[in-house]
Amino acid sequence: MSNAAGKVIGTAEWLMLLGLSVLWGGSFFFSKVALGELPPFTVVFIRVALAATVLQLVVRATGHSMPTDPRRWRDFLVMGLLNNMVPFSLIFWGQTQIASGLASILNATTPLFTVVVAHFLTRDERFTANRLGGVVLGLIGVVIMIGPEALGGLGLNLLAQIACLGGALSYAFSGIWGKRFAGVPPLVTATGQLTASTVVMLPVAMLADRPWELAMPGMGSWLAMAGLALLSTAVAYILFFRILASSGATNVMLVTLLIPVSALLLGMTLLGERLDGRHFAGMAMIGLGLAAMDGRLLARIASRPKAPTGPQAGDGSRRHPSSRSM
Repeated sequence: MSNAAGKVIGTAEWLMLLGLSVLWGGSFFFSKVALGELPPFTVVFIRVALAATVLQLVVRATGHSMPTDPRRWRDFLVMGLLNNMVPFSLIFWGQTQIASGLASILNATTPLFTVVVAHFLTRDERFTANRLGGVVLGLIGVVIMIGPEALGGLGLNLLAQIACLGGALSYAFSGIWGKRFAGVPPLVTATGQLTASTVVMLPVAMLADRPWELAMPGMGSWLAMAGLALLSTAVAYILFFRILASSGATNVMLVTLLIPVSALLLGMTLLGERLDGRHFAGMAMIGLGLAAMDGRLLARIASRPKAPTGPQAGDGSRRHPSSRSM
């Protein structure tokens, strides 16, 4: 359902959004491990190539077929540049220069960029006060949760920070461009964009990183690349395009506010990490921001009828049921 304020997120979409945040939250861990032994462009290439190969097999196994129209592949190519090649390269390179916490905060600006970009480039996702207020609340929650010490690097490694912001802006444009795939199965769209990204990234990785001169990475890096490609890319993008088709660009980019929450919860459950008070405060602030952007809870509270007070309440209770006020 859509209106002037944009599309409403249903319960199923919220569940998929949470699942997507878990998959993409894990990507920061996987990429950090892989970047310890491999350069950024090579990590990007392996990520998209392995994911594209697996999804091509899934397309065949499920009876789907890839389009043959050159214009559709042009659309896949642009989507691959905006959603894979450019943001992956910028953010991965940025992570080699700045702390992951700061990179996460900068990446969480994606909904802010998307609100602005969607307002000017779409007709059904216009700017609203609820959206802007919700994104700002969510971004404050991310900063609180990760901790103010993560902001200590602001002003240092400026190019790395600009690169991470550039990746967030590229994601915003990808959400708008991806709206044209509404009638295409999410599996086919994800496969198409990752296949196109692989073709483009191959010469870039070869020229920039000269991978044949690199030392063979250890088993930990290969396992991290497998998780990054299969879980945080192949499966994640199927969910991404499904949510995008049903809920719109602005709503799907809310996942960047949920990613730090997922990352912290995964660390607590899988790595035995402990949560501090600021983590819960940040999660609460993000929850308020998401509720503000969704709008339904606020509307329900605002529309709740107020109980009558004073003499009018007493008079009303004695009024005949058939009487009407003029």
